[in-house]
Amino acid sequence: MDDGALVERVTGRLVHAASGRSYHDRFAPPKTAMRDDVTGEPLVRRKDDTAETLVARLRAFHEQTRPLVDYYGGKVKGVEADLAPGVVAAQVRAALSKLSGAALSP
Repeated sequence: MDDGALVERVTGRLVHAASGRSYHDRFAPPKTAMRDDVTGEPLVRRKDDTAETLVARLRAFHEQTRPLVDYYGGKVKGVEADLAPGVVAAQVRAALSKLSGAALSP
């Protein structure tokens, strides 16, 4: 997934602290801005869901983890992470089922 798309996804996350319900400014907004759909209580952003924090994490990934992915080449199965969550989950299940030789349930 493109780094810019990751920044948009992470910085747009909203959470209802008491229940853990999650929302997103763009992709899954609450019915009322910054309010939980169920309780009406305020939503919060996690302290580490900032562009600065994510850029640092991505820098570490590109410097430390990406070389391992490149090294193992064909042994690593990629997924198109910028698709809908259900599609991504199906891709992950399909990749894992090929490893285990058995289909995994959702």
